Amino acid sequence: MEIQELKHFENRDLRTFGRRHGKKLSPRKTRLIENLLPKIAPNTTEIGQKSTILEIGFGNGEHVCELAKNNTKSIIIGAEPFMNGVAALLSAITNESNDAVFEEYKNIRIYPDDVRLLLKSPDFKNINFEQIWVLHPDPWPKAKHEKRRLLNYEFLNLLSRFLSANGQIIIGTDHFEYYDWIVEQLKKTELKIKSTEMPTIKTRYQIKNKAGTTATKYLILQKEM
Repeated sequence: MEIQELKHFENRDLRTFGRRHGKKLSPRKTRLIENLLPKIAPNTTEIGQKSTILEIGFGNGEHVCELAKNNTKSIIIGAEPFMNGVAALLSAITNESNDAVFEEYKNIRIYPDDVRLLLKSPDFKNINFEQIWVLHPDPWPKAKHEKRRLLNYEFLNLLSRFLSANGQIIIGTDHFEYYDWIVEQLKKTELKIKSTEMPTIKTRYQIKNKAGTTATKYLILQKEM
């Protein structure tokens, strides 16, 4: 598996996340990945007909579930390369007795890989998102790893191309130095800061607060009109 993963990342964007696999999955989660995951992959025909929201790096998927329940008429795409997180979301949205997806989560679609592959695929070139969420991305705090930070200006410019007319990119991080770094990156984009105020969104990573800061800081971005 490791050899395949290294080969998978040849000749493409620098890897911005850590490991893809954690502890061994339960038989049920393994079954969900094998049987359900392929059935709820993003479908461009469906997406082109409905309002669509994207969350990048959803962790265990708590916020994806909230988005699905609060936006019932929209398609919610969650992109996450860490397979244990993908398995956790699959488990959360299904009935343990028969693996059926709960009604309130039937608008969830999952992409279990680097979101840049999805966005750069020919099928996605005309897709627009009402919202793009990036909550608690890896801050890569060491200077030697700064180049691995996901929210550099090139990636932000890529995301901006997929926003609808009034679409928003919502970023949340509790790593204040990373926050300031993102603000500097914005100077090389066509994005503007619409707001920095919003209620704290509870997720597993927000609760962990590895940066040890007082609160999560947010950026709500829109394209310059």
